Amino acid sequence: MSVDPAIITVLGLDPETATIRSHGGSGFASSYKLTGRRLDAGSDAPLTHYFVKTGSGPEAEAMFRGEHASLNAIAASAPQFCPRAHAHGQMKDDSSVYFLVTEFLELGGGGGQSSGSQTGSFAAKLAEMHNHEVSPDESGCPEGKPFGFPVPTCCGATEQDNSWKATWAEFYADNRLRHVFRVGQKNNRTSGSDEQLADAVERTASTVVPRLLGDGHLQRSGTKGGGPIRPAVVHGDLWSGNKGRGRILPSSASSAMHNFTSPLVYDPACVYGHSEYELGIMRMFGGFGTSFWNEYTELVPKDEPADEWEDRLALYELYHHLNHYALFGQGYRSGAMSIMSKLLQKYG
Repeated sequence: MSVDPAIITVLGLDPETATIRSHGGSGFASSYKLTGRRLDAGSDAPLTHYFVKTGSGPEAEAMFRGEHASLNAIAASAPQFCPRAHAHGQMKDDSSVYFLVTEFLELGGGGGQSSGSQTGSFAAKLAEMHNHEVSPDESGCPEGKPFGFPVPTCCGATEQDNSWKATWAEFYADNRLRHVFRVGQKNNRTSGSDEQLADAVERTASTVVPRLLGDGHLQRSGTKGGGPIRPAVVHGDLWSGNKGRGRILPSSASSAMHNFTSPLVYDPACVYGHSEYELGIMRMFGGFGTSFWNEYTELVPKDEPADEWEDRLALYELYHHLNHYALFGQGYRSGAMSIMSKLLQKYG
């Protein structure tokens, strides 16, 4: 299998040394391990390893653009928590195919390593990312609109509207709940219009969201300085299948391999938003034990009102039920309706 000239050019590789082979896979893309020597490195320089994803059509282009920006946002806020993205673009040999190139991850302990060769906890690394203060210069947001992301991102196959908003409540109501409901109605149009679901989503967006997330009500924990919430880097699709332990391979084949593993995340769909938004999908699918939650909430205390934390997480979990309804159909409708019924009864 040959390496497409567009990838060779954007990475500055010597085409005589570039090789690529299949490596794993996903439901949305093909994946590969690429090895080659940079032209500016000299003929005796060691080889460099990369991870490559490819996919066809405008959906793949949008997905890779969003993942490229997301990985680099995470890497800027919590170094070594994810691979950095090197490039994304269009293949030269087949213009219908797009690619994403990142650093290469080796997942798992490998080599019979003991627990002593592991470094850092997942809770501590996630807290580092969420506690990182994102400046307007870092996010690139327009003045007075700090919540959003520079490009659309994809949660599963759903392209998310990340247009900038002045308040988190406005962003969550419009860019998440109302937007994903419209996607779901379009994807499930053979089932006809669902007025009950439409009414519940709109009532939740217009009453529950401002009640729980509105400016002047939702406040940063006092241990974080109090005041209005500030945007944090949020992975956006952090179920247990998008995290692991491993290491980012060294940049050359001859370099010494580190003998430890660390927490890692991948396949992000980032937004600069409320850090607690991250926790909704984590609660939905599980896989994060009591020790994680105890450590994480010590490092990232619950925002205020703290006694509404569980309800805020339910509201954030709702988005992912609606997204799974959009992606997979009626089986996820009841979960969304159950959450909305409880929240509307309490806050509607």
